[in-house]
Amino acid sequence: MSKISEITRESWILSTFPEWGTWLNEEIESEIVPEGNFAMWWLGCVGVWIKTPAGANICMDLWCGRGKHTKKVKDMVRGHQMANMAGVRKLQPNLRAQPMVLDPFSINEVDFILASHYHSDHIDINVAAAIVNNPNLNHVKFVGPWHCVELWKKWGVPEERCITVKPGDVVKLKDVEIHALDSFDRTCLVTLPVEGADEQGGELAGLCPSDEEMGRKAVNYVFKTPGGTIYHGADSHYSIQFAKHGKQFDIDVALNNYGENPIGIADKMTSIDLLRMAECLRAKVIIPVHHDIWTNFMASTDEILQLWRMRKDRLQYKFHPFIWEVGGKYVYPQDKDLIEYHHPRGFDDCFEQEPNIPFKSML
Repeated sequence: MSKISEITRESWILSTFPEWGTWLNEEIESEIVPEGNFAMWWLGCVGVWIKTPAGANICMDLWCGRGKHTKKVKDMVRGHQMANMAGVRKLQPNLRAQPMVLDPFSINEVDFILASHYHSDHIDINVAAAIVNNPNLNHVKFVGPWHCVELWKKWGVPEERCITVKPGDVVKLKDVEIHALDSFDRTCLVTLPVEGADEQGGELAGLCPSDEEMGRKAVNYVFKTPGGTIYHGADSHYSIQFAKHGKQFDIDVALNNYGENPIGIADKMTSIDLLRMAECLRAKVIIPVHHDIWTNFMASTDEILQLWRMRKDRLQYKFHPFIWEVGGKYVYPQDKDLIEYHHPRGFDDCFEQEPNIPFKSML
């Protein structure tokens, strides 16, 4: 047993971080996905891990960093998307609200590391290092739009291990087909670098973004799997173009960001936006993500459920929400009727052994 004289800040961090240890790593590795299904785990923020019956392992937008951690810095960096969006200067109080549920340095089996866009809570140098520095993972490819690939290369990811995608591109992996689609992440359009901004000293007034510029910054993804089709909108805002995507693909499960926007900010989808998105996509299940991670954007998912119940019969919705928990597993279509998730509660082996209590009636 350790003594307090042997405990240091470093030993405390190593003994408690990441908070879930390798629990989820081991669960994902050992999962055998039933034929005709796919399995997903929520990694926090919009991060997901997708696994298929053929053993395709796709890790998207895994972020293992932290938010604000000191009050000594008073102002935002010039050019930050929130500073540009609302003309604010005070540092936003976005503290990380969720524990780390996956250890990137204990990943033993993965095929693709995907990123939707280059915002720092969607692409992670620690994840890149864990993969590139592991000789057993030399086969892993890094897939994302141009800005993400440029960032990976600056960090030291070899160019030959990167796959740059733009809207319309298709990448195949075992029994999965990955389609890159237009993103509707307008926050990305006000995040530097912006084409033409350097010539104006970083000012964006009068600049007109293009579809091509958006495609270099961010993409949405569609995953066609043996168990169904997944649509991941990442940080997209609501767009009528979702209806176009809904006619292009037969979408089973859709995921997108959700959150309570602070005054003056339009960064996250609202509850009504999320329901409209699901209807446009003609999805069967809609899953909100991202509402978990930032203390200043946290939102109640009860609002989504209540609005859905208020509208579903009148508008004849053909979908339902699924309210997930970070670190939780979702197998489709096996779990297709679930509305809310609960982590496994355990104790299923109760009374398989004789209880060790003084007498039966004490409990």
